[in-house]
Amino acid sequence: MQWQSGTPAPRTRYSAPRPFSLDGLIDRHLPHSLTRLIQPPLERLLALQRLDRWYAELPSTRSDTEFLARALERFQVDYRVTGGGLDAVPRSGPLVVVANHPFGGIEGMLLALLLRGVRKDVRIMANGLLRRIPELRDLFLGVDPFGGPAARQRNLSPLREGLKTLQAGGCLVIFPAGEVSHVHLRRRVITDPAWSDHAAKLARRTGAPVLPVYFHGANSWLFQALGLVHPHLRTALLPRELVNKCRKTITISVGQPVEPARLAAFGDDTACTAQLRLRTYLLGATADRDRRRLHPVRGSAPAPLARPVDPARLAGDVAALPAECLLLRSGEFHVYAALAHQIPNLLHELGRLRELTFRATGEGTGRPEDLDVHDRYYTHLFIWNAAAGEVVGAYRLGFADTILARHGRQGLYSHTLFRYRRTLLERINPAIELGRSFVRAEYQKSYSALMLLWKGIGALIARNPRYTTLFGPVSISNAYQSVSQRLLVDFLSANTLLPDHARLVRPRRPFRAGRDSLTAAGSQAPGDLEAVGELVASLEPDRKGVPVLLRQYLKMGGQLLAFNVDPAFNDALDGLIMMDLRRADPRVLARYMGREAAASFLAHHGLGPDRTGRAA
Repeated sequence: MQWQSGTPAPRTRYSAPRPFSLDGLIDRHLPHSLTRLIQPPLERLLALQRLDRWYAELPSTRSDTEFLARALERFQVDYRVTGGGLDAVPRSGPLVVVANHPFGGIEGMLLALLLRGVRKDVRIMANGLLRRIPELRDLFLGVDPFGGPAARQRNLSPLREGLKTLQAGGCLVIFPAGEVSHVHLRRRVITDPAWSDHAAKLARRTGAPVLPVYFHGANSWLFQALGLVHPHLRTALLPRELVNKCRKTITISVGQPVEPARLAAFGDDTACTAQLRLRTYLLGATADRDRRRLHPVRGSAPAPLARPVDPARLAGDVAALPAECLLLRSGEFHVYAALAHQIPNLLHELGRLRELTFRATGEGTGRPEDLDVHDRYYTHLFIWNAAAGEVVGAYRLGFADTILARHGRQGLYSHTLFRYRRTLLERINPAIELGRSFVRAEYQKSYSALMLLWKGIGALIARNPRYTTLFGPVSISNAYQSVSQRLLVDFLSANTLLPDHARLVRPRRPFRAGRDSLTAAGSQAPGDLEAVGELVASLEPDRKGVPVLLRQYLKMGGQLLAFNVDPAFNDALDGLIMMDLRRADPRVLARYMGREAAASFLAHHGLGPDRTGRAA
């Protein structure tokens, strides 16, 4: 997108000190004669003369918005806005906008003009040198970004003005780094220096939401290299960096506003600042909604789905099931567990519905139906809507001790994703492998179908109480952006990993993702599930958070052992999760098994309701 305007007459050069010059900056340190000698070549070297000439050619105007538009047109700057876009900007009420500071000039101009297109009450905290431009003095609140006691004193006045802006319901833009992004050799990344707490303090004091904005790109390697010699050399080169943005395209990612309640939940101002910086830099990984994927998705188009099975044949399979296959009833919904040879027609409908449902979430095999060799000897737990004569949802269950005895480790579906040491399987058995769960789209408006499937699993375990452990892959689909997958993996690895078991399993195709955004942010992901889910939702175009099934497993006390990327399932990311039902919250256990069955299960394993010893 480019700025458009007519061709105005040139301005008359101001008689006041030139905005783009060394006037008043070096003459106080050098003799007048020496200043006259070295100032012109210095201004030429630093591109100040060129900027001064361009400035003189611009039309005279009292409107800062018009001036910015003319200036950006002169620079021939192209830009594109991604993420939430300008629709994410609240139209009224106090608002703090925080942004990274990669360039040192052009980003402030762009952000000012973009925000002024949404609301007129915008003020920007930026380097006080920008206030040398008369047209921008009312727009910019000049701050000293270089630190020290004198700078802190000088910055009190613009901070008070910023507070007044917010208290009046206005919009305040802050570049919390103050200084421009530069290379950090230890982390081998170009990023902002430490952010100040001012944005967090002002937002929390005034009850303003905070909108994160990320500018993609960085200044030249000359800028980075000379900055390693001395930081003042970076500052001296900023005019040249402004000039070299001519005819460039700058990508701007706009996040979702962080509401005051969430800001309060972050903790103190320092913790809040860290989270705001994290959210800003994570936008850097989400510029392209078709994002770079960690692994390429399936190249060929999926095959057409299989045709639905005749409902009469489905009903015939259900009617022929032995009575013991019925696990429970809930109104017209009946939950059954059956083997493949007992449901020859319904099995194909399960395969079709699996594929249909998984494709809708960015997964699926790409085949007409999702069936494999394991379906022949696994148990199929499914919900049958007796009134509608259709399948509602299903799970595939593998009784691991029986499968190992008959087929060995390769008989487990999860062994196609993870390499198990025999010690692990001996340690967790008797266990049931869970997988291929789905609820068809028509029944996804509520969690009742999923809850009924879990109650079916609970009823099956109540009949077979020797099975203490549930395990299997839980998917984070490729529909999630890679940075969202990274956040979820980091959280799960830090908070739910089971180290003793994890050492005994290896993924066949490990999950690997770049850490550039997290490294640049200099922050870690939040430490609780709700905060991670909210952060992921802020990054995803459709606002999806933690996958529903993963959330349910974690409520059951699930712990992760490893992560694998499944190329046969459209590169879904699978976490190997394990739940020891003896350690589950008794209230959660009772919810799915029933109070009496849960108590009986715990008693079978010598545990009372508090799980510390046999009930009296």
